[in-house]
Amino acid sequence: MPQPWDYIAKIVSLGDSGCGKSSLTIRLCEGRFSPYHDVTIGVEFGSRIVPVGPPASHALRVNDPSTTNTDDGPPLGLPEPKPKVEKQKQKHMKLSIWDTAGQETYKSVTRSYFRAASGALLVFDITRRETFLSVTSWLNDLRQIAEDHVVVVLVGNKSDLAGSSMGTDGENRRQVRKEEADQWCKDNNVMCYVETSAKSGEGVESAFLQVAERIYQNIEAGMYDLNDRRSGVKGPKLGNNARTVNLGLNDRDGGKGAGNGCC
Repeated sequence: MPQPWDYIAKIVSLGDSGCGKSSLTIRLCEGRFSPYHDVTIGVEFGSRIVPVGPPASHALRVNDPSTTNTDDGPPLGLPEPKPKVEKQKQKHMKLSIWDTAGQETYKSVTRSYFRAASGALLVFDITRRETFLSVTSWLNDLRQIAEDHVVVVLVGNKSDLAGSSMGTDGENRRQVRKEEADQWCKDNNVMCYVETSAKSGEGVESAFLQVAERIYQNIEAGMYDLNDRRSGVKGPKLGNNARTVNLGLNDRDGGKGAGNGCC
C-alpha cells in the first residue's frame, strides 16, 4: 500500500510557557480546543498530513500562475488569455510536530529537540508582552542548534482576546501590535508573522501550512539531502529501504526519537 505522504518534516513549537503551544498542536491535529492543559514536561508529539505545492498552494497564493503578470498584455481587442496550468498530482507532507516545554527548568532538555528541525513555530502570547520580548532568545537558541535552512514563522497566539473579540471586561488585552511583530520578522530574517487563536481555530492551519509550503519549496530547490537524518526532511524511502513513521499525541519515547533523527 503506498504511503499517504510524499515527505515527512520535523516541526518544533517553541516559546515561553503558557503561550498556547500545546493548544495549537491539539487544534491542528485533533480539531478541538481544551481550555485546560497540563504544563508540558520535555516534549509532546502530534502529527498531521497536509497538502503542499500546487494546486493546494494556490490558496496561499504561492506559485500560483494566475497571479503572474505579463509585460505586454493581450493583443488589442482580444480577451485576456487564461494561464496554462499543467495538471499536477497533489503532493502531501506529514508534519511531525514536537511541542516543547517553555519553562526555564526544562530548557536544557528541550533545546536538544531543536536538532534536525526543518521548521519552527515561534509562539508568543499577544496579551503578555514579556513573552514577545523572549522570542529573540528562543530564536537564537534554535539557530544555534537547528540546521541552517530551518524555516521559522512567528506566531502571536490568543488573538481572540484582542480586537473585536475582547475580554469580558470589555478591555482590549493586546499588548503587542501586529506592525511591531511584522518589523521584528524583517529585522530577524523570519519568514512571516501569523496571528492565531487556538480557541477559535483562526489562523492555526495557515501558520502550519506556511511552514510546510516553504519547506516544500526548499525541497524542490534541492536544499535538503532526503537521505540525511540531519536535514529534518525525509521522503518515503531512505536509500532502498522503505521507512514508515507514525507519531501521535500519545507517543512519549522522546529520548528514543531524539536519538533516531528528526522523526
